[in-house]
Amino acid sequence: MASRSKSGAAEAPSEGLRPVLSLFDSAMIVAGSMIGSGIFIVSADIARYVGSPAGLLAVWLTSGLMTIAGALAYGELAAMMPQAGGQYVYLREAYGPLCAFLFGWTLLLVVQTGTIAAVAVAFARFAAVIWPALGAPIPLGVGRLALSSEQAGAILVIAALTAINLRGLETGRQVQNFFTSFKILSLMLIVALGLFIAPRHDALRINFGGARAFFGTRPLSLGLLSAFGAAMVGGLFSADAWASVTFTAAEVRNPRRDLPLALAFGTGLVILLYILTNLSYMAELPVNATAAAADVFGRGISNARVDRVAAAAMEMVWGRAGAALTAALVMISTFGCANGLIITGARVTYAMAKDGVFFRSAGRLNRALVPGVALVMQGTWSAVLALSGSYSELLDYVIFANLLFYVLTVGAVFVLRATRPREPRPYRAWGYPYVPAAYIVAAIVLMVDLLIMKPRSTWPGLLIVLSGLPVYALRLRRAAR
Repeated sequence: MASRSKSGAAEAPSEGLRPVLSLFDSAMIVAGSMIGSGIFIVSADIARYVGSPAGLLAVWLTSGLMTIAGALAYGELAAMMPQAGGQYVYLREAYGPLCAFLFGWTLLLVVQTGTIAAVAVAFARFAAVIWPALGAPIPLGVGRLALSSEQAGAILVIAALTAINLRGLETGRQVQNFFTSFKILSLMLIVALGLFIAPRHDALRINFGGARAFFGTRPLSLGLLSAFGAAMVGGLFSADAWASVTFTAAEVRNPRRDLPLALAFGTGLVILLYILTNLSYMAELPVNATAAAADVFGRGISNARVDRVAAAAMEMVWGRAGAALTAALVMISTFGCANGLIITGARVTYAMAKDGVFFRSAGRLNRALVPGVALVMQGTWSAVLALSGSYSELLDYVIFANLLFYVLTVGAVFVLRATRPREPRPYRAWGYPYVPAAYIVAAIVLMVDLLIMKPRSTWPGLLIVLSGLPVYALRLRRAAR
């Protein structure tokens, strides 16, 4: 177990992890882990739920404000406790080891690994635009155990990135910086093309030609609000994984300064790009359209083929070449996103092993001074999840389980201010107590809405969290022996 300081905070053990990450590296982990496949896909699903340009923008704006509010609260905890495991440590110090273990267990079982799997599946899905063979079935397996080309491509991505990160943090850092910089430029290109270089006036007229066109014809009702909450799954998933940088806190050179800055700058930049990107989509395609339409414009955002909204928008600019180019950009984006998630997630498993609540082998560093066994465990289970279900199912599992622990972690700011008022806080959460409290209320309302609107995918997420209880009890019994 980690030792305790006189103030009661857990001190970082002498882990052997090397502090090599700069502020730029940390910000690239935040932005790179957030920008994956969601921004290129989920606007179609959101549009089907809310049915208007105003609703589409409102979902992205609300998701963005929630993300930034959460990141500002996490900054205080990251500066207080810059240790390997990040969020796992904050939960342990605020609520005790059981809560922390349930977070780590859920992260390994669903949250981090499920996101890795979903992003890798999206990589393969967009690769099929360039190489149609990836969309064809593989004559291997029987029934639900059959392996598709899409799943095989996802597994190859997970295996390749795991192998890269086993070579050391320096290699993983370089890959992350390159791909994140490239995908930020890619989103800026989509924004420039849609809003300034080649906007379509017919799309602008349909989406913004008056209050009726912009706000839609559905009256404000409980049903519309419930649909809005369900639609936010897509927005929050696309903005998720921003907290992953805290898992690498022990490997940041100046964590007390750089982690709060990286969280604020990284989330702020990504949310701004997301809003502008959706405006770019609406400058090329109508939000509401007909699924049976023969052309890309007629299908619009809500019925884009296989939900590839970005590809459809760029096809309006450059034809088929635009769709292929966008597919390549998404492949680069998802590859970099998966890399950031793989870098960070294994550090939580490592911290759990160091605390004695997970397999000891996961707490060992390999020759490159990275948690090799934890990386392999994470990669193996991510590959299994890639075989287990569709992109949307994985998305729903991830969001509900993650929201639960986001609420608890933001609540840890209040708990630790009450229990450790004299603890040094190099950074204090902006807007405290109102902004963190607003985040907690909004997240709880959204969780209740998801349990009602999407019970088949969200209730299992809660059960997965609770499944860690017998595992934790077993680990304690074995430790006592």
